[in-house]
Amino acid sequence: MQPLETNAALVIIDMQQGMNNPELGRRNNPDAELQMRHLLNAWRQTQRPVVHVRHMSRSPASVFWPGQPGCQFQQALNPLEHEHVLEKNVPDAFTTTGLERWLHMRAIKQLVIVGVITNNSVEATARSAGNLGFDVYVAADACYTFDQTDLSGRLWSAEDVHALSLSNLAMDYARVCNTDEILAHC
Repeated sequence: MQPLETNAALVIIDMQQGMNNPELGRRNNPDAELQMRHLLNAWRQTQRPVVHVRHMSRSPASVFWPGQPGCQFQQALNPLEHEHVLEKNVPDAFTTTGLERWLHMRAIKQLVIVGVITNNSVEATARSAGNLGFDVYVAADACYTFDQTDLSGRLWSAEDVHALSLSNLAMDYARVCNTDEILAHC
């Protein structure tokens, strides 16, 4: 891994209180938030840009419906006043949010992506970022997902879903690494 540019952006996806909803099921990577905080602290110390992404659902029944407590950021990962916050309605943080323009206006070419859900918003955002030509890193230990049942009714463990999603990203869209590797190159 090469040293990260001084303006490499940390993109924290959907770290909202609603992600703690027990209805989402069993998750993997119980230390993901700790790893995210390590990265966030490093980005703040080096004054690199941080982007906080918040999912706002289009479904009134969702814990992510605007105005619900589930929309609020988790306390330990709350944005600072000067950090960029954007809201999305679909998994991909680039779709109709202005993120691409915001990054280009600041000549940001490298992204470190963390957050949740690995196989949903993290993967969708990392795929778009790679397709748009950004140099993308996904911190595997700073993301997590939940057990998932496939269309045939088979239950897949969160660990397997996470691993397959990261493998998809590593093929063409991003470099998958761990927090320690990223911090060693800041």
